[in-house]
Amino acid sequence: MASLDAFFRRHGQGFAALVALLLLTQTASAHEKWFHDGPTPPTCWCALGTWRPILAMGAVALLTILGWAAWRWRGRQSFVPGPQDFGATPASRAKFYGLVPALLGIHLAVPLLVLGIMGNFFSPNNHLAGNWRSFVGLAQIACALAIFYGALTRAAAVTLAVLWLIGIPLFGWEPMCENLHYLGFAAFFFFTGRGPWAVDRLLFPRFEPPESLMRLAMPSLRVAVGLSLAFVAFTEKLANPVLASSFLRQHAVNFTPYLHIPMCDATFSLICGGIELLVGLWIALGIFPRAIILIAFIPFNMSLTVFHWAELVGHLPFYGALAALLVWTPEREDQLLWARGNAIPRDIETAILDECEPLGDAVPENTIVK
Repeated sequence: MASLDAFFRRHGQGFAALVALLLLTQTASAHEKWFHDGPTPPTCWCALGTWRPILAMGAVALLTILGWAAWRWRGRQSFVPGPQDFGATPASRAKFYGLVPALLGIHLAVPLLVLGIMGNFFSPNNHLAGNWRSFVGLAQIACALAIFYGALTRAAAVTLAVLWLIGIPLFGWEPMCENLHYLGFAAFFFFTGRGPWAVDRLLFPRFEPPESLMRLAMPSLRVAVGLSLAFVAFTEKLANPVLASSFLRQHAVNFTPYLHIPMCDATFSLICGGIELLVGLWIALGIFPRAIILIAFIPFNMSLTVFHWAELVGHLPFYGALAALLVWTPEREDQLLWARGNAIPRDIETAILDECEPLGDAVPENTIVK
C-alpha cells in the first residue's frame, strides 16, 4: 500500500489532467454512424488535407513518438501496477488467463447474436437486405452460439473471418475496417481456442491449438482493437466533419459550455477524433497500455447513459478486450502463463495414460494434444 500511495502522490496530478481532458470529450467513443438519423454523409478523405485535421494528426503523431520513447526509456514498465503488485501469484494468473477466452467469448457472442437476429452485420449501421439477411445473418448467429458454448470454436473463428471478408463486397472496405476488431477476435479464438471452460476441451481436444499459436492470440486482438478505434476516428470525425457536425446537432453531447470552456462543434469533434486516434494507436502499438485503457474506459462508459442498450451491446467486445489487455502484458512471463492457463495440463494426459495402460488398450489419439 505504501508503494501505491507513493505512486499516486507522484503521478496523481498528471492522471487527473488526462482524465479531465477525456471527460470533456466523452463522445469520442460513441459511434456516430450507429446513432445518426437520416442518410449518413460519406467520408471525405480529401478533408484530411485541410489545416485542422493536419494539426490534429500532427499532434497525435508527436505524442505517439514521445510516448513510444518514454515507454522504451522506462523499460516497458507501466505506471499502473499490475496484478502481481496486488499479490497475484503466477499460478493464479495462469488460472485467470485460462478463464479469459470464456469471458471474451461471452462479450463477443452477445452482440453477434443480437445483431444477427436484428438483421444487422457486425454493427447497427450495416443492415442486411434480401437473401443475404437470411444466409449471412444465420452464419453470424451460428458463430455466436459456437463461440458462446466453446463448441468447434476454431472453425467458428475461421467462419467469422470469412464473414468479415464477405462484408467487403456487401458493404465496402470502410465499414469492415471500422469493425476490424471482429477480425481480431477471429484470430484470437483461432490461435487460442476457447480455453479450458469449453465444450471443445471436453469433446474435441484434438482440435485444440498448439501452445506456439496461443501466444499470438492477445497481440492479434490488441492490434485489431486499436486499429479499429483509430480507423473510426477518421471515418466518423477527422475525415467526415459533416457527419460529426450533424451528429452533434442531433445529440446534445457537446457539454463544454457547462464547464465554462465552450467549444464549437467543429473544434469539439476535432478533439474527439484526435483523442480516439491517439488511444487507438497507443493500444495497437502497446504504449503504456494499462494507463491508456484505464483512461479510455471513462468515455466508453459515460456515453452509455446517452445511447443506452444499443451502445452497450455494440461495445461489449471492446469492453472485454480492453479488460483483458489491462491485465495481460507481452512480457515472456505472461506469454508462458497464458499458454499454461489455456493448454491441456500435462498431468491430465498422464492420468489418461495411467488409466488406459492396465486395460491393455491403445490410447485414443484425440485424448492427447501434442
